[in-house]
Amino acid sequence: MTDTKHNKEFEYVAGNGLLDRRLFLKRGIQFGTITALASTVTQLLQAETETAFNSARPPWMTQPGKPFSLYGKPSEFEDDVVRFPTQNESVLGNGVSWSPLHLMEGTITPNGLHFERHHNGIPQIDPAKHKLLIHGMVKQDLFFRMEDLYRYPMQSKICFIECGGNSNAGWNSSPSRSEAGYFNGMASNSEWTGVPLKVLLAEAGLKSSAKWLIAEGADAFNMQMSIPIEKAMDDAFLAIYQNGEKIRPEQGYPLRLIVPGWEGVLNVKWLRRLMITDRPVMARNETSRYTELQPDGKARQFTFFIEAKSLITSPSANMLLKQPGLYQITGLAWSGRGKIKKVDISADDGKTWAEAELQQPVLDRAFTRFRLPWQWNGKKTVIKSRAMDETGYVQPERTELIKKRGKHGFYHYNAITNWQIDEDGYVSHVYDKNENQTLSDNSIDSSWD
Repeated sequence: MTDTKHNKEFEYVAGNGLLDRRLFLKRGIQFGTITALASTVTQLLQAETETAFNSARPPWMTQPGKPFSLYGKPSEFEDDVVRFPTQNESVLGNGVSWSPLHLMEGTITPNGLHFERHHNGIPQIDPAKHKLLIHGMVKQDLFFRMEDLYRYPMQSKICFIECGGNSNAGWNSSPSRSEAGYFNGMASNSEWTGVPLKVLLAEAGLKSSAKWLIAEGADAFNMQMSIPIEKAMDDAFLAIYQNGEKIRPEQGYPLRLIVPGWEGVLNVKWLRRLMITDRPVMARNETSRYTELQPDGKARQFTFFIEAKSLITSPSANMLLKQPGLYQITGLAWSGRGKIKKVDISADDGKTWAEAELQQPVLDRAFTRFRLPWQWNGKKTVIKSRAMDETGYVQPERTELIKKRGKHGFYHYNAITNWQIDEDGYVSHVYDKNENQTLSDNSIDSSWD
């Protein structure tokens, strides 16, 4: 391997090989410089490949391709980029499909890979028969058919949705062995398009006593969730489209409530009713769920906001770095309180940190992609990332989160994730070696019922 200590193309910005975040953007840097860091064996293989490339055409260049399709599908060679379903065997239609964050790039989640969370299966709703009712503490009750809603002015917003239970395996006493997306992938990012809720509520006319909005879904579970009226009148909207096409059944077709930056359960799917009241409904997912006992004996309830969080998606768990050399550390960061201000990365288990490059545009309450070049020396180490949002909130270490929230958590886990890379290049999830791992495996309920 080339000794990069004497290579003036590279500027180390933190310990253990972290490089200037603008390395790949600097004028004059060539991929030949990067190739020079590879092993002699790799260079020989590249030469053989170039010879083969020039000597013969591959079969797909010698015959016509497949005909056009009515609806595009991924390549058959990408059939491993799929959601990972987890079914609750005791309750029909109850479970999760994790989004494969570790297998994707950019920030937008394709519709077919957006995470799923269902309580009683996916209803097959005929949009011609679906109606939305707004009633309660309003001056006039209103019914809307889908064809009525299509006539209203619409807005689009790119924003993430994250289940409040995402990453909850982090509360366990032992680190998860799953790939990054398969225990952090109940978070996805889309462009949602629909009607601002405040427009419809203004038409119904809110009474002065109106304090809460109860959103109800049309699935067999009959989901009901309470939302403060201030949020409903601020930026909540009724989504009809996702990433340019009508919302798919598993995402709430034909109508879904979007509550930007707040926990996923509030983004009620298959929306059929909005009841305006002076108090929350105190449904099951507001009492026995999404309410947590804290160390001081009090309980967290109606937490709503998703706090700042980041996750390195590559390199990440179960990946393999085949040889020492130059790599790009990349991942995602998001916050329910606004924009991501910066993401720091450490390649020496938190001893030193370097600021990552944020992919533009950095959007409000949306996934932000971060990147940083890294020269791995082939030695065992731990890499990690931490996010800061525009409010100044900094993503905590796991020990900090446990100290604040206790050992019986389940929701809103947003601690820093550590990826250990061993001498063979294998990546695994680890906890801080200095922390006192006293959590019991029975301290959380992972049944998803």
